[in-house]
Amino acid sequence: MSDFTALRRTMVDCQVRPSDVTDLRIIDAMLAVPREKFVPESKRAIAYLDMDIDVAADGQVKRCLIQAALLARMLQAADISETDRVLVVGCASGYSAAVVARLAGEVFATEPDSALAAAAKANLAAVGLANVTVTTAPPADGDRAHGPYDVIVMDGATELEPETLYAQLKMGGRLVGVFATSRPPRATLITRSPADFGSRVLFDASAPVLTGLERRPAFVF
Repeated sequence: MSDFTALRRTMVDCQVRPSDVTDLRIIDAMLAVPREKFVPESKRAIAYLDMDIDVAADGQVKRCLIQAALLARMLQAADISETDRVLVVGCASGYSAAVVARLAGEVFATEPDSALAAAAKANLAAVGLANVTVTTAPPADGDRAHGPYDVIVMDGATELEPETLYAQLKMGGRLVGVFATSRPPRATLITRSPADFGSRVLFDASAPVLTGLERRPAFVF
């Protein structure tokens, strides 16, 4: 067993399972996806720590792999099936999309940093996942061309109501992410019905805010 394989098992046993993640498909996906392949080589030693890991190039806007337990809890709430079409917004270097790809039938992912989007494509190909399409686009825009989606996963937080993403859900579709529209931030599940969008708070959570979904500064006289 390699050191990374052992660290991956420890991550699942000590971070994911204790967070009430009982879906064996998610656990199996996290055991299968080599998280260290999705971080810069200089940060591979911390790939499995319980923290957000900045994977952007030096001097670029911070882009993170969010905590594994947070991702797992949100995916469990989203209840992704093997036939679902899923959009991952703000996928960074592709780790979240890789985990989702082991749960869903077809995955589309967006990333605003073009260099990271290219890295995500390469990383996903390197681990043998062919059911993911990555495009360079702001998280707030989603990906209309390939929608509508059964599930949308926000790989980070939003300080705004992501109404453009809501519109890309199928009827009965689910969106999950960390909503920092108030304090404290909370992981929230949005469900589309013919009449409205339902909202259910899942748990308190913290994650880096996705590019373009930051709260606009208030005007000061």
